[in-house]
Amino acid sequence: PEACQSGDWQSFQNGGQLSEMVVDNSTVPEQFETKWTVDLQGYGQSSPVLWDDIIYVTSVEGDRKETYHIAAYRAKTSEKLWSYELKNATPQESTAHVSKAAPTPVVDSTGVYAFFEGGNLLKLNHRGELVWERNLVEEFGSIESRHGLGASLEHNADSLFVWVERSAEPYLLAVDKTTGQDRWKTTGVGATSWSSPRLIPVNDTDSHLVLSAIGSLTGIDPASGKVLWSFDQIAGNSTPTPMPLEEGKFLIGATVGRGGNDAGLRPAESNGVVEIQQTDEGWQAKFVWRAEEATSSFGSPIVHDGSAFFVNRTGVLFCLDVKTGKE
Repeated sequence: PEACQSGDWQSFQNGGQLSEMVVDNSTVPEQFETKWTVDLQGYGQSSPVLWDDIIYVTSVEGDRKETYHIAAYRAKTSEKLWSYELKNATPQESTAHVSKAAPTPVVDSTGVYAFFEGGNLLKLNHRGELVWERNLVEEFGSIESRHGLGASLEHNADSLFVWVERSAEPYLLAVDKTTGQDRWKTTGVGATSWSSPRLIPVNDTDSHLVLSAIGSLTGIDPASGKVLWSFDQIAGNSTPTPMPLEEGKFLIGATVGRGGNDAGLRPAESNGVVEIQQTDEGWQAKFVWRAEEATSSFGSPIVHDGSAFFVNRTGVLFCLDVKTGKE
């Protein structure tokens, strides 16, 4: 994201910019030492985010997931700086089959933004004080989906992107980070998904917000919410999130599907590199290469130093040449 600073980890997978956190291989220790651990309130499936030595985490507790928590810890010492508690806008039974504080928050120089599956969307400043809060269930209806929400927040310098992929009338929302007000709202892709929206740079100045849902990829203009392109020659891509490679290209993963649109493809053929191109007829997306055997599980593939890495659902690691797809 444009607001990213060196050493910060602003969002789920750091917006796909994993290379910013990679160190020289010669400095990686053979063994790792645990510096500290802390017990969190409740349970959370989200990832922590980091800004200026402060770690932010979200969690939920209660038999009906009644209470949400956002907490801040000093990264170097584990000192708890503050915690913020809020009531779930729409409590439901807490079971192993529904998400529990799954969306990862985002953080920037002005504060931390959190979204919970109960419909709560809010911003806190770095002192843990509420800046703005919304109830998306009250505004746009209940969020009912199989296993709950999985999409984390995405952002750029000005906007927060919220993907509510629910069973009926899914939608994508762009929210002004300063005021909390809508910039635009557009219809979601309407297919099963637990992946997260991802900004993919397409040239020096523009990015597309890419959504991956089973059987489709969709590119959205982050400024207007307009659908720029769609792609349906893919299957099993309900969970891995697109990972940016270079301008106009991203890595996509898919697992062995359980029904849905298979597009006549073998599972590996939905794993590979996709390129976004502008043509005389508008924007379009196509595979640069497809894997021969590599598939993903719930985890997204990653790229480093010219190699793409996929881990399948049985734990097999594949390393492919990111330019050619050769194993």
